[in-house]
Amino acid sequence: MSPTTLPPPPEHGYVTFLGAGPGDPGLLTLRAVEALASADVLVAEHEVLDVVRRHARQGVAEVPTDTDSAGSSAMSAPGTGTPQLTVVDGASPTVGAPAVRDAAHLVMEAARGGRRVVRAVAGDPGLDAYAAEEMLACVAAGVTFEVVPGVAAAVGVPAYAGVPLRDAQGADVRFVDARTASERCWTEVGVSDGTVVVSATLDSVAAAAGELVSAGRKPDTPLTVTVAGTTTRQRTWTATLGTIAQTLKQAKVLPSPEGGRPVIAVVGERSAPAQRDRLAWFESKPMFGWKVLVPRTKEQAASLSDQLRSYGAVPHEVPTIAVEPPRTPQQMDRAVKGLVTGRYEWIAFTSVNAVKAVREKFEEYGLDARAFAGIKVAAVGEQTANALIAFGVKPDLVPSGEQSAAGLLEDWPPYDPVFDPIDRVFLPRADIATETLVAGLIELGWEVDDVTAYRTVRASPPPAETREAIKGGGFDAVLFTSSSTVRNLVGIAGKPHNVTVIACIGPATAKTAEEHGLRVDVMAPEPSVHKLAEALADFGARRRLAALEAGDPVTRPSERRPGARRRRSTT
Repeated sequence: MSPTTLPPPPEHGYVTFLGAGPGDPGLLTLRAVEALASADVLVAEHEVLDVVRRHARQGVAEVPTDTDSAGSSAMSAPGTGTPQLTVVDGASPTVGAPAVRDAAHLVMEAARGGRRVVRAVAGDPGLDAYAAEEMLACVAAGVTFEVVPGVAAAVGVPAYAGVPLRDAQGADVRFVDARTASERCWTEVGVSDGTVVVSATLDSVAAAAGELVSAGRKPDTPLTVTVAGTTTRQRTWTATLGTIAQTLKQAKVLPSPEGGRPVIAVVGERSAPAQRDRLAWFESKPMFGWKVLVPRTKEQAASLSDQLRSYGAVPHEVPTIAVEPPRTPQQMDRAVKGLVTGRYEWIAFTSVNAVKAVREKFEEYGLDARAFAGIKVAAVGEQTANALIAFGVKPDLVPSGEQSAAGLLEDWPPYDPVFDPIDRVFLPRADIATETLVAGLIELGWEVDDVTAYRTVRASPPPAETREAIKGGGFDAVLFTSSSTVRNLVGIAGKPHNVTVIACIGPATAKTAEEHGLRVDVMAPEPSVHKLAEALADFGARRRLAALEAGDPVTRPSERRPGARRRRSTT
């Protein structure tokens, strides 16, 4: 058994108490991801779900329950093999000791029948107020458990805020939970000159600052206050113990009606403004907090969305086209049979959807990648090539220059009757594809079977909330990767608001956007979705720098409401 292989659960089940960290899903440990991937049941507070659910194994179902009704009714029968997801809603007003008993009961019920349970908590299990009681319940019930540590908010949030807790002098660091701290605790940290990390809420942070001053800390001691730490909603304010209340009031930071949003305050010289200005790596990302509309399906937008997240953005995928089978599948059937019987010298894929269509047809006939033996394969674009590689096929030809039909033709060899035993090319593509590639191949001497492998139709409109955000300026930017994405998005959701930054992949797409009354702000230097994302990040970085140089606060485009349209400025 390898070191990372999970042991089989005992008869009474197996529980993993797992720390989900302070909010950023990227801070989950490798061991946490392994445990989530093999869990039969996941028990987690509501706010932890978004962090851990993406790593739960496929087929896990969510069964929301409140703390009053939590219990065996939420679980599938032992031995059914159906993974379940149970939510202990931390926002419920009954949170407290009863909630602990309910959570422990859920864990015990879930573990019965030998199931593997993950109990996920925010931060680290060792700092969770009730995890130890749930572990004791496991001991009492004879249920084996393990603990997977997580990044504690008191450590992770200052790191994301650019606030180091220690330096070469190794000053003392104290951690205080303002919600449970006693007068003695405040006195002890007040008389020290080390760094104090305070876990509080927006409602109580000013009172905590007052406690420290009363305990002996000077009112001019610097501090930073960070809310929603490690997420793209993170905001940090720098002040002193004596001015923090006024700073939050001027920033119009309102207490939460749910009882206060959690914050981390760092008190001491290491949180001084000059220090944070140089080390605030997270909030200074070029598109930090930008909500970016990506009019592509999740499958098409996966790598693009990951790239946008690396710039601090929050991608929101909205499909603008739907892919459907051809109306007459007989042509595709004949082509696939011809591919197997040696009718073609080449097959050319111009999109991921074409790869998917052929792969599905292969599976229908019980074929796999071995059917491509002896056939040369061409692919347009990195994503198309990767889709083929995932199928087990390495492309023989990918354009060395422009990733388009024209770019493919530039590298495609002319038909040579001496070296090419067969003169025919199989071209599976969309029903609305242009004739550029077909005409070019014929000019090079090839015969082309131009086959409709799939149809593209306009997707259904997105939810009303998304449509309102598009038209009302709720998005900071939108990426258009083709002229069809412009036409279809406007058709199904309406025209993006004037404050939204419009980024286009090339001149043709930009022209279509302008024809629809949109101002194009960003254009990719070359027709690549990743270059388009880079160009948008450069735009965001320049915009941020201009605000700082002018002494203005750094805001997102959606936070602007200009009275007149800005002039077109393509980069």
